[in-house]
Amino acid sequence: MAGHDERFMRMALALAQAAADAGEVPVGAVIVDESSGEVLATGSNGPVAGHDPTAHAEIVALRAAAERLRNYRLTGLTLYVTLEPCAMCAGAISHARIGRVVWGADDPKGGAVIHGPRLFEQPTLHHRPTVEGGVLAGEAGELLRGFFRARRGTGVASAR
Repeated sequence: MAGHDERFMRMALALAQAAADAGEVPVGAVIVDESSGEVLATGSNGPVAGHDPTAHAEIVALRAAAERLRNYRLTGLTLYVTLEPCAMCAGAISHARIGRVVWGADDPKGGAVIHGPRLFEQPTLHHRPTVEGGVLAGEAGELLRGFFRARRGTGVASAR
């Protein structure tokens, strides 16, 4: 499955690069129907352009997949995202009943899967997807580090 995961993570990395090119924090997401291998939805970060603090790549992709399937339950699908999901995104992933989450770079400050609140381990959570981190982590991490290195020199405030 490693090659399969890398293929979809590369798609998410391309979306993250497009977000960076648009001045957004470089995070990209892809939702795949594992039974068919079909990409159902994609998303990239858009809080700055959309003036929307909820426009994280995962949320954008979840909304697009739900609209396409005409169902807010996204059971059995896999979400590929370039950065470990935050608490908001992890909560939405659980509510949507995503079956599996695969991410690239860990997020020790803002992540909520293996860092911070470890949301999917909470006993009160209704749905727990299977998770796997570290897929193309070096590339995902370097994209983020390069983006923030460039931003530090400009004085432009940025947030995920």
